[in-house]
Amino acid sequence: MRITGTGHASMRIDTGAGSILCDPWVNPAYFASWFPFPDNSLLDWETLGDVDYLYVSHLHRDHFDAEHLKRFVSKKATVLLPEYPTSQLEDELRDLGFTSFLKTKSNEVHELDGGLKVMIQALISPTDGPIGDSSLWVEHDGVRVLNQNDARPTDLSVFAELGHVHAHMLQFSGAIWYPMVYELPQAAKTAFGKQKRDRQFDRTWRYIDDLKADHVFPIAGPPCFLDDELWQFNDIHGDEGNIFPDQSVFMSEYAKVGGTNGVVLLPGSVSELTTDGIETTHPTDVDEFFANKKAHLEEMRERKAPIIAAEKASWRHPEIDVLGELKKRIEPLLEESIYLAKGVGGPVRFDLVSYDGDAVESIVVDFPGKQVRPYADEKVRYRFRTQRELIEHLIFIDEGDWVNSLFLSCRFTAARIGQYNEFVYAFFKCLSEERLQYAEGWYDEHEKTVEAEDTQLGDWTVQRRCPHLKADLSRFGIVDGNVLTCQLHGWKFDLPSGRCLTSVGHKIRAEKATS
Repeated sequence: MRITGTGHASMRIDTGAGSILCDPWVNPAYFASWFPFPDNSLLDWETLGDVDYLYVSHLHRDHFDAEHLKRFVSKKATVLLPEYPTSQLEDELRDLGFTSFLKTKSNEVHELDGGLKVMIQALISPTDGPIGDSSLWVEHDGVRVLNQNDARPTDLSVFAELGHVHAHMLQFSGAIWYPMVYELPQAAKTAFGKQKRDRQFDRTWRYIDDLKADHVFPIAGPPCFLDDELWQFNDIHGDEGNIFPDQSVFMSEYAKVGGTNGVVLLPGSVSELTTDGIETTHPTDVDEFFANKKAHLEEMRERKAPIIAAEKASWRHPEIDVLGELKKRIEPLLEESIYLAKGVGGPVRFDLVSYDGDAVESIVVDFPGKQVRPYADEKVRYRFRTQRELIEHLIFIDEGDWVNSLFLSCRFTAARIGQYNEFVYAFFKCLSEERLQYAEGWYDEHEKTVEAEDTQLGDWTVQRRCPHLKADLSRFGIVDGNVLTCQLHGWKFDLPSGRCLTSVGHKIRAEKATS
């Protein structure tokens, strides 16, 4: 089996029974904030896109690149489609010209021509990607690989039970806006960033230990930031709180925990994988490349500057009545929302900065009042501040997922009183009837679920499944004193009270074990 690195979470898997292209991403994403690094735009995409199968793990724009898919990927390819609760991924791929789909069943092995076997595990909570994320398992001629990309399964045993995995590809770096955009003192921001960076690695080590593959490939990040306004987010400034460590940092940290089987793929790297071993060739020296990372980024910044300028020129739509359009779009969804509106529990404020940077229009999405209205000088627990033209553009393109556009762009600042509230971001992923109805139904079923099984963690007996997204706490739970941390997403709980310390709601059942 041949694995060709094509950048970020993308790779091409070639077997004797066919080829699979996974998650090709080349064009900038999230308001031209994210670019693939190392740069993959100069690869021979005409050849790489001539494949038998296409796998797009989910709709995040650093995995689903519509422009690139339309231009470079063969429309004769059969799409390996995850079993998602909404049809949006299939609909968007059909709009791009794809017509052949294998609609897989989650956690079910599908045998294709020539003995090629695939299995896709679909994650379907409203907080998994943009309504869904997935992992791809592939087997041919006795060689097995798991492309986990940036999915966070609660359990990898379903893959391990299919036979020993020879190559494990998984995310290790950040893909979020926290804590960089929060209006915090720099010292606090650095401390929170370091905590998140450490949690990312801890989660990665846990997944690696669970699967025990022969070879581990760090993929799905980090992106790079080439706009001058975002340049500080690149991990080149010696900031221990930066959440975007690159593959060279992964290899160093992995070595500290005894890891000796890491394989880095640059765009154009090729790994020949067998049941007995692996041979990898690279287009350039890997160590030397990352040693000169800043110079590579500066060269990319200069080369990509016209692309960023063109993107920025497309955002402004002064003819749009932002308040009026948001009322039309959001108020009907607020009327239908029960669980998300209750979960948010208060007004959320957006401060829109004018083109010249002087005037600010403040708009409130009032969840209890079920309306969008001008800010009325009241206390709010969540506040976002961004450029007016970004909201104009979201309205202009009828964007149904602000998380997968505005928030991941990092082109905003945020402030909050109290804990993180997942319902705020869940709602702004669901600005369409289909998505909202799915999310409401999911939380309805989730709320009714009673977790009866317990596990022992130190001196505490706790419910086995995390109240957040059902991670197995016997594997992901760590107790320090009276605080339980679920390593899958970093959520913390005060065990004596059961209170969630990370977000509103999600109380855990726990009691001190008697001696």
